[in-house]
Amino acid sequence: MKSTDMARRDREIRRARKREMVLERKSQRESRSAGDYISLLSEHFFYDDERIYNIEQSEDILMLLEAMKDDIPDKQWPNVIRKAVKKTKIKQKDTAIKQLAGMGGIDIDS
Repeated sequence: MKSTDMARRDREIRRARKREMVLERKSQRESRSAGDYISLLSEHFFYDDERIYNIEQSEDILMLLEAMKDDIPDKQWPNVIRKAVKKTKIKQKDTAIKQLAGMGGIDIDS
C-alpha cells in the first residue's frame, strides 16, 4: 500500500471520528432543559447586590440565549430569563430582565 493511500485512509478515519464527536455534542446540547438554561445563564452573569454588569457585553450569554431558543418551547423563554435573574438575588431585576429579553429578542410581556 502506498503512503498516499495510508494518509488518505488516516484522514478518512479522523473525519469519521470528528463527525461522531460533533453528533455526540449536538445530542447532549439538545437534551438541556429549562432548568439547565437557568443555571447556565446565572453562572455566566457577573453581578453584585445591585445589578448584573455583563449582559450586553457577553457573547456567551447571547450564545446561550440562541441555544435556548432552539432547544425549549417559546412559552418557556420568559420564565427561564426571569428565574435566571431571580437566582442572582439582585435588586434591579426588572432592568436585567428587560436587557436579556432585548438581547435575545424575547417578548417578556406574553
